[in-house]
Amino acid sequence: MPNYTTSYSPKKPHMRRNTKNQGYLRPGRRAQRRPGAQYLNHSQGFGRKRKGFRAGGNNSRKPYAIIAVGCAALFFVASVIWYMNRGVGITLNGNEVSVRINSTIEQVIEDQGLDETTVAGNLLAVDDSVLEKRGGERYSVTLDGKAVALDALSSTSLTGGEELTVEDGADTYEEHDVAATTIAPTVTVKGTGAIQYVKTWGVPGRSEIWTGLVSGKTADRGVVQEVVNCEIAASSVSPEDGKYVAITFDEGPSSYTSQIVDILKEKGVKATFFLSGDAVEANAAAAKTLADAGMELGSNSYSDTDLSKMSGDELRQQIQRGFDAIKSATGEDVHLLRAPYATFSLENWAETMDMLSAVVSWNVDSGDWLLPGANQIVEDVCGSVRSGNIILLTDNAATGEQTVEALPALIDRLQDEGYTLVTLSDLIATDDTLAEQVNLSKVSMPDDAALPTVADEDGAAV
Repeated sequence: MPNYTTSYSPKKPHMRRNTKNQGYLRPGRRAQRRPGAQYLNHSQGFGRKRKGFRAGGNNSRKPYAIIAVGCAALFFVASVIWYMNRGVGITLNGNEVSVRINSTIEQVIEDQGLDETTVAGNLLAVDDSVLEKRGGERYSVTLDGKAVALDALSSTSLTGGEELTVEDGADTYEEHDVAATTIAPTVTVKGTGAIQYVKTWGVPGRSEIWTGLVSGKTADRGVVQEVVNCEIAASSVSPEDGKYVAITFDEGPSSYTSQIVDILKEKGVKATFFLSGDAVEANAAAAKTLADAGMELGSNSYSDTDLSKMSGDELRQQIQRGFDAIKSATGEDVHLLRAPYATFSLENWAETMDMLSAVVSWNVDSGDWLLPGANQIVEDVCGSVRSGNIILLTDNAATGEQTVEALPALIDRLQDEGYTLVTLSDLIATDDTLAEQVNLSKVSMPDDAALPTVADEDGAAV
């Protein structure tokens, strides 16, 4: 048996005298090792570990950390796979079913076995006879109430909550040539009143004749798209609350326009001016004064001409020149028209409605153009006016002096009787029903609409 001993003595340390310094060795001085003896190190069961020592020689925790990270990664991947392939609920043909999220409609049809229970439609000739049984569409599919084309079934994915219907396929027609005929909309005017506007835009219809490329047959398919006829509405303004009237001026601008503007400003009133294109060209500064003062502008056509006696390009040019003159002088786009003499026929509407926001006449004619005197103008207007009315005054060289004289008294009298004087647009805004349908500042013709024709007594297009 090996002879082990410790590296320290069990006895108290013997203090040897230092003969040179007459002192003693310190008790902590390391003892001499004896020859032939074996000693136990502290690391062999006694004392602290040595720096860098690993018990057993291979006790690192690193492998456990690697295993833990790997398990977490596997769990994460598994979670992602589950999430991306989880089931979601849809309504299929009225029944609640679960499908894998992001499944295409084509996959659902296959998984649910619908390709075995539905019946394809037939392939038809142009005269509806059957050319090939089951030669039509394989399925009829709707998703949330909207039809889905068959070539989109493989690309339309479901994420849950959809309503899917898969039914028997529809019949389809053979390839065929089409000879189409356009059915032009007609136009009518309904109602009475000083404001006319397009209530219903005309949309062309369509009839077709088919010639089959397989069968060689020809068939009249009749009307395949119904025509929508145009309706012009005529209406007066009915304010919801209060008493409102609009003062309007025709035939300007003139040398009296600036005086009229000064009176309106002094009274705190805005009015609507229907300007003649030729007068604007002759007095552009006065037209600009109106715009700068915040007055509402409309066109009185280009010249003092009866538009009902015009047609085609001549009519359109007359109206457009009036709009262009106002735009050039004031910078404002105008689409509101008052036809000279208030004559604007159904044929005029049919040819120009794509240019117009509305055509406006008046309810009360001041008669100033008859030169009855300023007092008579005031009496004539105030004796006839009602809430919602449009009052006609004239701004030209012949009547201007009398109009300027009558205007202050007319405004005072109307205000004393409780009326609020507004522009034509503001007057329309007091009538909720009319305000929803009329916007004097723009034309609202839809892209699929077309200019109508005037119907004869039997209702057929002329």
